Amino acid sequence: MFLYNLRLAFLSLKRDPILTALMIGAVAIGIGMSTTTLAVYHAMSNNPIEDKGNQLYAVQLDSWGANQAYNDPDEPPTQVTFRDGQALMKAAKAKDQNLTFTTSFTVQTDKPDMKPDLAQGRATYRDFFAMFHPPFEYGGPWSKEADDGAQQVAVLSHEYNEKLFGDVNSVGKEIVLNNRRFQIVGVLKHWAPSPKFYDLENDQFGDPEDVFVPLNLVSPMQLHVNGNNSCWGPPGDNSFQGHLDSECVWLQFWAELPTTADRDAYHDFLDGYVQEQKKLGRFPRPLNNRLNDVPQWLAYNHVVSKDSEALVGLSFMFLAVCMLNTIGLILAKFLRRSGEIGLRRAVGASKAALFRQYLVETGVIGVSGGLLGVLLGWAGLIGVRHLINDSDHYAHLDWTMVGVSLLLAILASMLAGLYPAWRVVRIPPAIYLKVQ
Repeated sequence: MFLYNLRLAFLSLKRDPILTALMIGAVAIGIGMSTTTLAVYHAMSNNPIEDKGNQLYAVQLDSWGANQAYNDPDEPPTQVTFRDGQALMKAAKAKDQNLTFTTSFTVQTDKPDMKPDLAQGRATYRDFFAMFHPPFEYGGPWSKEADDGAQQVAVLSHEYNEKLFGDVNSVGKEIVLNNRRFQIVGVLKHWAPSPKFYDLENDQFGDPEDVFVPLNLVSPMQLHVNGNNSCWGPPGDNSFQGHLDSECVWLQFWAELPTTADRDAYHDFLDGYVQEQKKLGRFPRPLNNRLNDVPQWLAYNHVVSKDSEALVGLSFMFLAVCMLNTIGLILAKFLRRSGEIGLRRAVGASKAALFRQYLVETGVIGVSGGLLGVLLGWAGLIGVRHLINDSDHYAHLDWTMVGVSLLLAILASMLAGLYPAWRVVRIPPAIYLKVQ
């Protein structure tokens, strides 16, 4: 019966091509607008590490000055000082922990024809790779001994490895970073978490770094900070060591805490650490330590802006307007066939059978409009991509969004067809038979 109704639907739609095009176009425009805004919202609100996002916690310590909060009302810094980060790493009270910041390197290889390059870098500990799960194509992370001994080893991103060496295994080869020779120990596969949750201070939807090195090289190499560096008071002197010992916050600290009990115990540890530091004259503000898992951290940093939420609401309002127009067009189409409906009712067709037939017809309109709407949404995302100069981070259309768009189109068109179908099947057939 469904195939029969489907055949009737196609015949009916072919009979009025202009009206059919208007109905499909109305659905497509509404779905295209909704798809564009939903895709952007979906990418921005996405949990980029769903398998353990509720076990990874961003650590905040209120090391700010006594006279004013870091952010009103009474919000602690979103980063930590170097001395506090090193102390937390040494304490090792979490399953895994990581201190990290972004920097840059001048890069050279042994290729004589290759000019020096500027690469985005990240100084970190080996736990970064265990905690955040970047997949390896070749090799693996450096050893704990490399962390402790500040060995000159590096992990490259997939894209940067291709740039320097082509699509080959470069593990064991050497590159020169800031005039120091580094051995490559690992190469990542393509990895682009969006948002870049592990560092929301610096380009939330940007590409991951090109080169990863042990953080303990920060002092011997005097690595500078590329990202946000906030201070509530000047360092004791103008030396690099003075900067490391200062109250400036410029590093991100993460702790992996698998259970609620682990989280509570770690929070108690942080409170105890700050109390000890208060005895040394630091942390003048009231106790205000925070632990936020990945979804909470994204919300805390307003990764999804209110403007994006408003745009989604407006797009659905626009879709509702398109569907109201579609209801009018469907009703006009069905009423034009009232004579046919009356004749079919007179020869024994039931209201339910006719109602199902017209719902199938509106479903065909929904699928057609949804497919065209997905194409319009894809075109809209290309426009967004050029507008914000984004490569593919929150301006892409995945299969989830394609499915959602098609389902939304079918559901919207079926709802739009309910009233016209109900209206025409309730009209007494005798009226139209007399006319005929």
